[in-house]
Amino acid sequence: MIAWKRAALVGLASWAIPLALSFLLFPLKKSNAPLFETLMALAVLVTAGALFSLYFRGRALAAREALLVGLLWLAINLAMDYPIFAYGPMKMPALAYYSEIGLVYLTFPAFGFWASRLALR
Repeated sequence: MIAWKRAALVGLASWAIPLALSFLLFPLKKSNAPLFETLMALAVLVTAGALFSLYFRGRALAAREALLVGLLWLAINLAMDYPIFAYGPMKMPALAYYSEIGLVYLTFPAFGFWASRLALR
């Protein structure tokens, strides 16, 4: 059974940690955009691993729960990004957002599901 409050709080961290790193790494975007994108994808992946470990600490591991928690985190990240990238300082069209940033958040459900499947073997 999903611990919704815990999942939501950790989900907020899944958004805040890569966002904070993006501010630190942002100068790279102009000088070396591919490196910036790679580092950000890596930041999301490492964040996913650390936060799934935190979420499941003291809990039984379940692939279905990991997938659902990952989907929740995907939704949280998209919802938190929306005001910043639709109206805020990083204003960009939806297609550009999803192709540059939004699709990376699919890492959360994919990583959660497959890592939990591997751990359950």
